[in-house]
Amino acid sequence: MAVKKDYYEILGVDKHAAIDEMKRAYRKLAHKYHPDKNQGNKESEDRFKEASEAYAVLSDPQKRATYDQFGHSGLEGGGFSGFRNASDIFSSDIFSDFGDMFEGFFGRGHQSAGGRGAYNRGEHLRYDLQITLKEAAFGVDKRIRISRPQTCAECSGSGAKKGTKRISCLQCGGSGQVSYAQGFFSINRVCDRCGGEGTIITDPCEACRGTGRVNKPRELTVKIPPGVDTGSQLKVRGEGEAGTRGGSPGDLYVVIHVEDDELFTRHDDNILCEVPISITQATLGAEIEVPTLRGKAKMKIPTGTQSGKVFRLRGQGVPSLHGYGKGDELVRVIVETPVKLNNEQEGLLRKFAEISGENLTPIRRSFMEKLKSKFGG
Repeated sequence: MAVKKDYYEILGVDKHAAIDEMKRAYRKLAHKYHPDKNQGNKESEDRFKEASEAYAVLSDPQKRATYDQFGHSGLEGGGFSGFRNASDIFSSDIFSDFGDMFEGFFGRGHQSAGGRGAYNRGEHLRYDLQITLKEAAFGVDKRIRISRPQTCAECSGSGAKKGTKRISCLQCGGSGQVSYAQGFFSINRVCDRCGGEGTIITDPCEACRGTGRVNKPRELTVKIPPGVDTGSQLKVRGEGEAGTRGGSPGDLYVVIHVEDDELFTRHDDNILCEVPISITQATLGAEIEVPTLRGKAKMKIPTGTQSGKVFRLRGQGVPSLHGYGKGDELVRVIVETPVKLNNEQEGLLRKFAEISGENLTPIRRSFMEKLKSKFGG
């Protein structure tokens, strides 16, 4: 049994390469070894299949992680066993990343190699959704409205007027390709009359003007799982643009944007909240109420608490997006200094300073000692 080559070696990239770097490497190899440019060259076909298989694995975060940890054996029996033949490659979703390059080989979009019954998969769509921090923490169902090309109901996506049908292209005989002889070579090119589809419309549908699709608004409910954060992407299969000529629809990608919160600042799964306390609470200790994402909670302030002290409320943060526990809430207390004092309050503070020896607290005393050590006196 032949030993399979390392995927990174096939693409010529480092194991820490970013997806954009791998995409560039694959594009270069695919363009060089594509079967349509090297007809009858078995070595080029094998190189093309190797590169396509490598990119299909390494461009998928989950497959890449499995491959990095277990190698080729980790992919066996897990829904991926490589490309068995050229048709596996031609039907692969990796073409959605390189539509501009393969258009030169196949005509418009992701068509079948022969051109007959050609199809185009619908484009993916993006929707930016703003949610609150609380919605991000606990999950929410959001109703959204999008406008997208959908299959024309009048002609069922054929593009031909109701009661008529597409006819075979006379120029290519329905094959979608025409042959040109150049010396010893015969070159197949996409038929410019039918665009490689093999059929043409003589009487287009009035509703879609022959495109097979019409723009319509659509409302759908998107389930936001607990723990999402800004930048999280949710894939809704089949809710992108409709395909043409029977092609499958694209997908909808919902990109999450979490709004800033007035009370909390998020750090991964933890949240930070700043709570003001009085001098007496900080000095003598107290039990206070602090806000959490789930309501109010009681928290003890020890005697002698300093301003800026951070307390941890375990399990009061954001649930993990992967379902493993919850973050914590970090409460930073800020000691507020009174601005206006009445005569009695001012007198008591002066008395306190006098008893304390000019208010030389441990921190202040340490600071004064450092000053004396540095400057003398």
